[in-house]
Amino acid sequence: MTAPEPGKGPALVGLGLGANLGDPAANLRRAVEALARAGLRFEALSSLYRTRPWGVTDQPDFVNACALARTDLEPLALLDLIQATEQALGRQPTLRWGPRVIDIDLLFYDDRIWRDARLTLPHPGLMERAFVLLPMAEIAPETRIGGVRLAEAAGKIDAGGVLRIGGFKPFCR
Repeated sequence: MTAPEPGKGPALVGLGLGANLGDPAANLRRAVEALARAGLRFEALSSLYRTRPWGVTDQPDFVNACALARTDLEPLALLDLIQATEQALGRQPTLRWGPRVIDIDLLFYDDRIWRDARLTLPHPGLMERAFVLLPMAEIAPETRIGGVRLAEAAGKIDAGGVLRIGGFKPFCR
């Protein structure tokens, strides 16, 4: 693990999770459990949301959720862990926005701005996609992205096709 900046402590990160193959809700729980075993310390998990597919619409509905966690990993090391977790859980290469067993997105990392060939932070779709914005605003309403509170942005987004379906209770530390 890469140590955080001196005096700064673990970074607060936002994760978006989604799945629409197999048992999607169980797949999200397995992803959180795997990331926790790898050292992420989860502080909050949103409700589960059923959402219509976005991008490629001829596929099953998704189950989505968001999480807040603490990590000592730097952004690219965390991205590597996320991608390894997806593969371990059975994610296969597919078309962009296509069906998947698991999808884990790094939405933000503290208040860092990051842009390179592998990663953009904050995630460019965070404020535009209700299936991410609503669950993230549920657990981090006062968080600001680009100067806008998530609760405020969630109140203005078209939430059509996004339905809260229940709790997400694997655990929080």
